[in-house]
Amino acid sequence: MDRKPLLICSVIGFLGLLSAASGFAAEATRIKASSLQLIAPTQCAYPQSPALALGLTAAFLLMMTQIAINVATWYTCRDKKSSQLSNHSWTIALGCLATSWFTSAVAFFLLLTAAAMNERHSEDNSNFKNYYCYIVKPGVFAAGAALSLVSVILGMLYYLIFTSQQESDAADSGLPEPHIQRRRDPVFVHEDTYMRRQSA
Repeated sequence: MDRKPLLICSVIGFLGLLSAASGFAAEATRIKASSLQLIAPTQCAYPQSPALALGLTAAFLLMMTQIAINVATWYTCRDKKSSQLSNHSWTIALGCLATSWFTSAVAFFLLLTAAAMNERHSEDNSNFKNYYCYIVKPGVFAAGAALSLVSVILGMLYYLIFTSQQESDAADSGLPEPHIQRRRDPVFVHEDTYMRRQSA
């Protein structure tokens, strides 16, 4: 069995787990309402938090994971141009690909938006009648991390469908050819020798 798909899936899975872990860590370290400091009645200061760096890291790793999945699949299709997926397999592969890209896009947006909201800054909204200190709602980072895991799993499934088809084609092409017995070329025998063999 070819070890290349296993190695690629291991790398993709590792990047996906790192992205999800960074997202969940950002959720745990996000800025909470209790940690905000009011400098003035219409001004609040945001404390330092690693959620910004963790959220950006999770989004970056998710993007790298999607690139790796699509590059690996492209190389698989290029190396085996004669591989043709069945209609059922092709439908599953396209469904996995489309869902993977959709969930990764949503996760990328959630992680970046939540990370930006956790940036340390002071804000003065004295011109507004109603003043609010904006913070990330609970579960935004976690939702982005969970969606990143879903997108990675679906992406690996998409890659494995093409890889399994390639291995199946390689196995079919490696079947031994049926044995065909060749006819022997005629051998010249002298007439006297032939007559003696017939009389014997």
